[in-house]
Amino acid sequence: MVLSLKEKFTPYFEEDLLEEIARVGIIRHAAENERIIEIGSYLRSMPLLVSGAIKVLREDENGDELLLYFLEPGDTCAMSLTCCLGHKKSEIRAVAELDTTLIMIPVQKMEEWMGKYRSWRNFVLESYHTRLMEMLDTIDSIAFLKMDERLVKYLRDKQNIGKSPVINSTHQEIAYEMNTSRVVISRLLKKLESMGKIILRRNSIEIISLD
Repeated sequence: MVLSLKEKFTPYFEEDLLEEIARVGIIRHAAENERIIEIGSYLRSMPLLVSGAIKVLREDENGDELLLYFLEPGDTCAMSLTCCLGHKKSEIRAVAELDTTLIMIPVQKMEEWMGKYRSWRNFVLESYHTRLMEMLDTIDSIAFLKMDERLVKYLRDKQNIGKSPVINSTHQEIAYEMNTSRVVISRLLKKLESMGKIILRRNSIEIISLD
């Protein structure tokens, strides 16, 4: 685990902190589509993402979801930080986008390291800033982009996260994450296919070019 930590987090953390993380952190593996954090749960530890990818979602009163942002290796989730430090229930759902490996940091260590290690404090503050910018980007997309433009952006993001031109999602799953209807998504996907930008397959989408 120490080698994985150094590979992903050396740009952020000094040697002493990496050794502490290796000593107290708990490794957790999550399969694709496994729920890692659930809305309404209390969080006792903070995730550091070593490999894979996680999608972070919000849910409205009707149970409809909206994708806020993705987490990649080297990231943590600012929303979970807030819940851990404030001892509050989670307001987000985190789901493994790919098979994922995490290191879970106990909440008491998070608080201790804020005063002990400048690199940890800078990492936490930078994580808040990055996730805030990503949420603002999501808000801008909803407010200022047409649905077809939002869909193209969504597909690009999924392609970049998965490092593959094939996106294994159904029309319904995409509709849930974009907080719209399956009929709208199916119509827009068929339009993109007619333009030669994608190929629709059973429960998957192959990206040809979204430029």
